Amino acid sequence: MILLKDEDELRYLRESNHIVAQTLELLARHLQPGITTAELDRLAEDFICRQGGRPAFKGYRGFPASACISINDQVVHGIPGPRKVRNGDIVSIDIGVLKHGFYGDAAATFPAGNVPPAARKLMQVTRESLSRGIDQLQAGNRLSDYSRTVQQYVERHGCSVVRDFVGHGIGRSLHEEPQIPNFYLPSTFDLRLKPGMVMSLEPMVNQGSWKVRVLKDGWTAVTRDGSLSAHYEHTVAITEDGPWILSALDGD
Repeated sequence: MILLKDEDELRYLRESNHIVAQTLELLARHLQPGITTAELDRLAEDFICRQGGRPAFKGYRGFPASACISINDQVVHGIPGPRKVRNGDIVSIDIGVLKHGFYGDAAATFPAGNVPPAARKLMQVTRESLSRGIDQLQAGNRLSDYSRTVQQYVERHGCSVVRDFVGHGIGRSLHEEPQIPNFYLPSTFDLRLKPGMVMSLEPMVNQGSWKVRVLKDGWTAVTRDGSLSAHYEHTVAITEDGPWILSALDGD
């Protein structure tokens, strides 16, 4: 995990994450029934490059696209292609950007057209679990304060937290140690938080069981029971004054 040394590093991280946030905002405006996931991916790549950034996911361990786009029961790492978004879908979009040698990473789940109430509840629970977890990122606290808070909130609302995929440190590399589970593991090394740490936190929450499987493409993870899944992620820096969400838009 990077431990920020100066204001320049923090500024560069903020810049790459701000491009991520702007990209998600752009795709949210274009997300409507009938658009293909490949079209959304092209929009993301074009925008990122125009901002002087580089899509962090494209080519990463062989991933073929600039955005991970996962629909309904797809949890994470969906590969964009000819699939069209349909009315009532929920669409999770994960974006990464590299600029000035520093990475940004964030994700959100968006409704397409008229989404059923149960799907909207899942999105709200997932988004709120991340917000409550981020509140725990105070210097002196431990990572388990985040993990326990997310899990307890999710399960209190009848949903489950995915175990197979977790958050991570971030900075000069896209994925850095430590791994950051969104559920409590008593046996895990429990890092004490201090100012300068930067991490990407990303609860993935299922309506049904937490269990997932990966499709034959080697990337797309789906819920084993076919239930819906939602995904929200922010990159956060820990400061003396509390957590700073680097991937939030100005004014958020």
